[in-house]
Amino acid sequence: MQIRLAFIIVIAIWSTTPLGINWSIHEVGFLFGSTTRMILGGVFTVTAVIIMRYPVRLHRKALKAYFASGIGIYVAMLFGYWGASYIPSGWISVVWGLSPIFTGLLAHYILGEKSLTFNRMLGALLGVCGLAIIFFQGKSMSGDTGLGVFLILVGMLGQTGTAVWIKQIDAKINGLVMTAGGLIVCIPLFVLTWWIFDGKWPDQVENKVIGSIVYLAFFGSLIGFTAYFFLLNHVEAPKVSLITLITPVTALLLGHYLNQESLGGSVIMGTALILLGLASYEWGGKLKATLIKS
Repeated sequence: MQIRLAFIIVIAIWSTTPLGINWSIHEVGFLFGSTTRMILGGVFTVTAVIIMRYPVRLHRKALKAYFASGIGIYVAMLFGYWGASYIPSGWISVVWGLSPIFTGLLAHYILGEKSLTFNRMLGALLGVCGLAIIFFQGKSMSGDTGLGVFLILVGMLGQTGTAVWIKQIDAKINGLVMTAGGLIVCIPLFVLTWWIFDGKWPDQVENKVIGSIVYLAFFGSLIGFTAYFFLLNHVEAPKVSLITLITPVTALLLGHYLNQESLGGSVIMGTALILLGLASYEWGGKLKATLIKS
């Protein structure tokens, strides 16, 4: 029941996060939006750890896990927010949908998981083709849109790489504590990045921006990361990334209805190929085995 609830929470939060990111950087810049979110998220998370009296492990494995999660959060959120400056919010989740494929490939080579079957290679090919369609659609719209797709891809690779890294460390740390440790590691990196490349406090911040930052800090950072790391500790890494089979569709629909983002034919086709590739990657082998038995 806890695992199912964690899946539902992560799906709901990841579906709304792209739109929240889009709103939170409006006229304040992606560095200010991401940095303030991380600081508030760190305050919420550390406070929750203290209130819940969870033990904070400081052994070698735990410190390595905190460092890995912090680097993962930094790379994923920095490039994710940067890319969100150039593309519609729904596209973020679509590109992020490739994470199960890259997670599986990394798990094969790093964790020794036997995952490179025919159906998974086919799924990877379909997913890459879908990404290419979306990327070139962005390039045809403007050079910055293509750049945005590329930046989101870099952020996704950062998250999938550290997800496998955390599984390899296998520190068995509570999800909330892992989130707090990761945020403590990445907050100084975000502040330093903002100070070097921006360093400007906005003259005026709209209520919509403030609300989005607070939502992302509490639900996205505290609740979302906690549920995500809980799943990483209890479920295989590729299965955790299966969440992104659902969130691209829900994020696109939310962006369309709440942010008036158009759903072009190329984007729909690219999204369909990515989802088909994910389905082949995760379930193609089981379907083949069922057909053979019947």
